[in-house]
Amino acid sequence: MPNRFPLSRRLLLAGAAALSLGAVLPAHAQEDPIKIGLVAALSGQSAKSGEAITRGITLALNKINGEGGVLGRPLELVSRDDESNPGKGLIAARELVQREGVAAMIGGLDTPVSLAIVPFVNDAQMPFIGPWAAGTPITQNGAEENYVFRVSAVDEYVDEAITEYLVTKYGSQKPGMILINNPWGESNEKGLMKALEKRGMEHAGIEKFESNDVDVVPQLTRLRENGADGLFLVANVAPSAQVVKSLDRMGWDVPIASHWGPAGGRFTELAGPSGEKVHFIQTFLFTDPEEPFFKDLQAEFPEIENLADVTPATGIANAYDATLLLAAAIEKAGSTDGPAIRQAMYEISGVEGVIKTYDMPFTPDDQDALGPEDYIFANFVDGEIVPLAD
Repeated sequence: MPNRFPLSRRLLLAGAAALSLGAVLPAHAQEDPIKIGLVAALSGQSAKSGEAITRGITLALNKINGEGGVLGRPLELVSRDDESNPGKGLIAARELVQREGVAAMIGGLDTPVSLAIVPFVNDAQMPFIGPWAAGTPITQNGAEENYVFRVSAVDEYVDEAITEYLVTKYGSQKPGMILINNPWGESNEKGLMKALEKRGMEHAGIEKFESNDVDVVPQLTRLRENGADGLFLVANVAPSAQVVKSLDRMGWDVPIASHWGPAGGRFTELAGPSGEKVHFIQTFLFTDPEEPFFKDLQAEFPEIENLADVTPATGIANAYDATLLLAAAIEKAGSTDGPAIRQAMYEISGVEGVIKTYDMPFTPDDQDALGPEDYIFANFVDGEIVPLAD
């Protein structure tokens, strides 16, 4: 049946209907969302860490959007899985920028992936904030206009902290290094050498291993024969577990001060009971099941029944705080323009995160919001990450 209204009449009716619909929607729902991209390992051995980052961002977006959004618009998360692969991470970043039109990006679980993305985001003038990867060169990348920020640990600071810990806690005089053979391991090798040289200390050797190695007894044997009285460990969950199991096979009970890699999953399930002997850095821990932030987490993710179900809390907290800082910068910039957001990152203040309150957390010379004073030493106990007793 032909329409009984002329075209001009139909257009007027459609316009009236649209106005009527707009009148009953919240103001921010009438605006297109501001897209925030996420590039992280959402599958594979680091999936737990990617899940933690996603949970932190989700809680932050709930808070921000519940308070009216940013610039009167809701924030929307668009995620891509990099599978811990640098090439896939770069492709994902390009897709988020060029196809999805994100205003900014969060991500970088693995240092090699982050380092692959850094030149692209600087060239694209795309603000990029890291909630996990700790490689020193990620933020200290030499770009004249640096668009890379971080709310996470930094290798150079971690290396100083774990060196001091091994020396002070265990009296280590000749530690050895067992490091994953990738850019993250290289970054920490430099940081550990700097920390040892500062103290005039020698080391028992630098041993590398691959993420798929199931036996690192040869490397550990060399360190023991060279007189290692402590170990620096840098690797993610699965390879760190192989180090622990190799030590057990050797019957070598040696103090281990680790980067935070073991925290990224159910480490002691892979490593066995000796996994509890590994002491590592964190930036945040849940210690009270009644604290409001933990209650918010449980409300959003009912599968979290107790503190042991949160692995790792540091990923949640870093991502939550990073999202709040990014939102504050977009609001201050009054724009989704990349250069404007970057400039605003240097001007934000009074942002209350769960790790701390951030007052001018970034400068052009230091684009890391967290420092050694924000680190906590922890270990696994009965599957839960807990702070080490003094």
